[in-house]
Amino acid sequence: MIAIVDYGVGNLFSLRSSFAYIGADAEVTNDPKLIQKAERIVLPGVGAFRDAAIKIRESGLVDVLNEEVRGGKPLLGICLGMQMLLTRSYEYGEYDGLDYIHGNVKPIAPVIGEGLKIPHIGWNALHFPKGRAKSALFKYIKENDCVYFVHSYYAADCEEAVIATAEYGAELTAAVEKGNVYGTQFHPEKSGEVGLNILKAFCEI
Repeated sequence: MIAIVDYGVGNLFSLRSSFAYIGADAEVTNDPKLIQKAERIVLPGVGAFRDAAIKIRESGLVDVLNEEVRGGKPLLGICLGMQMLLTRSYEYGEYDGLDYIHGNVKPIAPVIGEGLKIPHIGWNALHFPKGRAKSALFKYIKENDCVYFVHSYYAADCEEAVIATAEYGAELTAAVEKGNVYGTQFHPEKSGEVGLNILKAFCEI
């Protein structure tokens, strides 16, 4: 069973539907016992980092997430959920993340230059870093497959963890990996067949 963590922010039921479509058993839950029982965990998220950071700590789920991650259970953060995996965010202030992956969440505006709309919304091709083995998360997809993004901030200062980038005025972090912790800035559940194949691969990790 896959536990989709419900801490008050996230596109929870479309994610559950996507897992159901590929034949995976997924439950939307805020029950620590179910999260402990699950074989894998998904941390979704949409909206502002500050609100999500407050809500996940108020939910009382941080301790169980820390315990499961330390124990080696695969965890996938999606969109804001991926940003929550990092050390801190500079979105309208400075806020602590879960610090599973060293890095910072920063605005895309200073790096993409003028003339591009913010937030970055739309389909972009994935690029895999040269000299690094392809992540198991991408075993069923190929270079330049397109996925769907909606974001104004990105994962920075985390080069060692980057497993995919996407170009939007600059090469922005599209996905990260450190040990059993994975994150996608894009939405697999909104990325058609490519996204479903990424979720399928996560179910096999």
